[in-house]
Amino acid sequence: MRVVVAPDSFGGTLSATAAAGAIAEGWRRAVPDDELRLLPLADGGTGFVEVLHAALGGEWHELKVTGPFGDPVAARWLRIGDTAYLESAAACGLHFVPRERRVPATARSVTSRGVGELVADAAASGVSEVVIGLGGSATTDGGAGMLAALGAVPVDDSGATLPDGGSPLAAVARLDGVLALHGVQLVAAADVDNPLLGEHGAAATFGPQKGADADAVAELDAALARFADALAAAAGRDVRDEPGAGAAGGLGAALLAFGARRVSGAGLVRELVGLDAELDSAGLAITGEGSFDWQSLRGKLITAVAGAAAERGVPCVVLAGQVSVGRREAAAAGVEAAYSVAENAGGVEASMADPAGTLAALAERVARNWSR
Repeated sequence: MRVVVAPDSFGGTLSATAAAGAIAEGWRRAVPDDELRLLPLADGGTGFVEVLHAALGGEWHELKVTGPFGDPVAARWLRIGDTAYLESAAACGLHFVPRERRVPATARSVTSRGVGELVADAAASGVSEVVIGLGGSATTDGGAGMLAALGAVPVDDSGATLPDGGSPLAAVARLDGVLALHGVQLVAAADVDNPLLGEHGAAATFGPQKGADADAVAELDAALARFADALAAAAGRDVRDEPGAGAAGGLGAALLAFGARRVSGAGLVRELVGLDAELDSAGLAITGEGSFDWQSLRGKLITAVAGAAAERGVPCVVLAGQVSVGRREAAAAGVEAAYSVAENAGGVEASMADPAGTLAALAERVARNWSR
């Protein structure tokens, strides 16, 4: 049987490439004669650009940019023809924030400035389009840091420049300056469809995983509401309720307001790496990520793979670190079955101690049930 192995990265434990390799290792132990096609994927979050480079090649551009805490971090973007690809997580990813620092004070203050520095470097290179993968960010600043790096600086009523971070936006009055984009088209490759504000917005939905408690979430949401007013006044477009505005801590809102075209990150990768063609002759599709939860059903990679497989009558199974999606919801998304690494390994702690080994062990077990 021909099996397409097309996972996303597994949180901070396994890249998409490493996850695909672990699944393949376990599968081959059980069914060595199956033909496996490894196709690591991404949906705009961490690993987005590496997946594209692995599939399409291109030229890396490396530079130092401002990290989420304001200190320099190494980042890079990828040029393929006249298009630049970058990911927000390269500059302000949650992986830069150790778990012990994911506290309310951090959630209030981290910045997306480095994303703007990446965009500026790419835009100045002569490309016609810059695609920004959104996801996996540590920030909830609405993209204010990114805009400041590009020339549109948030200021208060007195005209003083605001400090970086989400909470200072409670005092924003306007954006001073204009964006230096050299005429390039921006594309926001979003992994979610959340709006900027409210119970499904950037602060409420993603803030807690970045360290925000209930008070910080409320403070950040209010600050983002004020920033949305300033953003609308500066750009002439109010995007707070648009799908994807809440992506990557509100980076989506800043990009959409200034004319970025929104695309599905998962759909873009699906098209560029040729997932559909690979599935045309497959007997089974395997995908996965760190946590298969309700957010997975809101435009993330698993739904793209399952949807493409369903169009061809190919069953799709999910191997994930943890699974909290019910069978009915999974089936509605095109997923035939979902399996938890943690459950198979005897707990989250055991699975995290050996991410590749426990994923391979689960794949070995699943192969015995699914290989024809």
